Amino acid sequence: MMGGFGSGRKSEVNCTDVCRSIDIRHWQREGNLVPGNHFIGHSIRNGKKFPSISVRVEVSQLRLTYTHQRNSGISDNVDYPVRLQMTSCHYGGVRYWFTCPADGCGRRVAILYRDSGCKYFACRHCYQLVYQSQRETANDRADRKANKIKEKLRWPCGIFNPIGGKPKSMHWKTYYRLLNEHNDYLNQALLGVSEKLLGINKTLRKIEKQMYK
Repeated sequence: MMGGFGSGRKSEVNCTDVCRSIDIRHWQREGNLVPGNHFIGHSIRNGKKFPSISVRVEVSQLRLTYTHQRNSGISDNVDYPVRLQMTSCHYGGVRYWFTCPADGCGRRVAILYRDSGCKYFACRHCYQLVYQSQRETANDRADRKANKIKEKLRWPCGIFNPIGGKPKSMHWKTYYRLLNEHNDYLNQALLGVSEKLLGINKTLRKIEKQMYK
């Protein structure tokens, strides 16, 4: 890729969730990957969509055009190609992939990422990104899974929000299965909160003892 890949890149390891991402599987499902087509692509960060990328479909590649704002506030117009790869599906048809455009990479990936301080999209290996789940404790994971079940049951998320009832369209068997799973995850998450509070309490006691020596 021409230009400074990783320009403005931070040295610390970030999670994929905090970066904007583009997923070629979404674009393929929407029927956008037709040569000659032009569409506005969404990037996603923390589950939120940002319609900020102009995508032109060319033969064997996509051309991405968007505005990058530097940390200094200066904006740059960015325009570069991302090569496509195709693989055959077992049941017919083809699957499209991005080819990471970073110099010296060329990995075949479904998702490309861009941090707020970075100019170009690239694969998570080039930006040394980790998945949020790789940083989670067992209790954090339990909290996240409990919230996922709450979303399925159409309950408000949050560890201290009360449980709701069965959605009208859901079978009772499914409801009780999800309810039991939710309660198991919730108990583990609450145990984690309790352990953190005990740790804070011990720290405060140590500080108090030092103050009154």
